[in-house]
Amino acid sequence: MTVLNIRTLLAGALALAITPATVVAAQSRKALPQSLDRTTALTAFERIQKLEGTWRSKSTKGWEERQQFRLIAKGTAVASQSMPVPSANAPNGDTAPDAPMLTVFHMDGDRLLLTHYCEAGNQPRMIATALEDGGRTLRFAFLDATNMASSTMGHMDAVAITFLDHNHFDEQWAWYKNGNEQWMETVHNERMPSASGQP
Repeated sequence: MTVLNIRTLLAGALALAITPATVVAAQSRKALPQSLDRTTALTAFERIQKLEGTWRSKSTKGWEERQQFRLIAKGTAVASQSMPVPSANAPNGDTAPDAPMLTVFHMDGDRLLLTHYCEAGNQPRMIATALEDGGRTLRFAFLDATNMASSTMGHMDAVAITFLDHNHFDEQWAWYKNGNEQWMETVHNERMPSASGQP
């Protein structure tokens, strides 16, 4: 067999090896969600920044947690860490969180993004797509993720945050798996007084 023939065979084998991976990536890709315009995205990020502090969170299914919002990186990002709180009213089902989680919000050029470090072991990234109800409800939609071999794997896929007043907000997350999206219970959040006694 000549050197040319060997090279031809190797090139063909390489093409066959690459093609399936390319097809899987193309099949798992979906249309990118439409981002907010820059002015609206900045307005939404300012609302997120004003959540700085500690919050008492209770879901409509009975489980509770504490959330701590902190401005980080000189105010260019907001980190929200949630910590489950043991409760006699908590359900035994699989919707109650049983591990701390972290969500980080930040601007990316004109876009407002969040990355959710989930107890599911993956890190979905979402983009702000709508600010509705006169600026009260902020919606995020799935953009991409790490630690996910396929977009059909179970992951948080969307979130809606409703700002009620300075001391209260609601949130609702959507879980997506194998083509099915399920909006989960609403979580009511109430600001806790700071160490100085001020909200």
